[in-house]
Amino acid sequence: MPRMSAEDTEAFLAEPHVGVVASLRRDGRPYTVPVWHLWDGTNLWISGTESRVWCRQLMRDPRISLCVEALEPVPGHVGIDGSAEVLRPPEFDIWPVSRQLVEKYVGGAPGPGEPVETGKAAAVDAFFANMQTEPRLLIRVIPEVWRAIDMRVYQGKRADRDFQERQRS
Repeated sequence: MPRMSAEDTEAFLAEPHVGVVASLRRDGRPYTVPVWHLWDGTNLWISGTESRVWCRQLMRDPRISLCVEALEPVPGHVGIDGSAEVLRPPEFDIWPVSRQLVEKYVGGAPGPGEPVETGKAAAVDAFFANMQTEPRLLIRVIPEVWRAIDMRVYQGKRADRDFQERQRS
């Protein structure tokens, strides 16, 4: 399977693609929800609130999976399985990372050290101010298994290719 290079994986995760988190219900069935995510080169971050079902599930059982897929600008898939560390104020200052998440998704993903475009700054400020009125928490995903597939060169499993070849014959 053609894996993304480390550089392509970093660039892919920097894009404002929505991810899907899977947490586990009490009966073991998966529960999925779309989320914003932030990879800072060391940690993968997700923001939630105390009242969200998936956050409560992660507090009870920290096993988590995140799937991020996109077709543009580079078609790819990143899947991460790991454990969730739930962080709350005042023990942990969640706001700097939370602000970065808002800048990524509302502000149009400025590069490291670059300011948010002027026209989007007010939207970022308003969204971030609203976040601060909620019982927020921050989830650090501790990756255990990574899958990063470069779909530009992925040809499918051998069985799939063999089947496709038989169909053409």
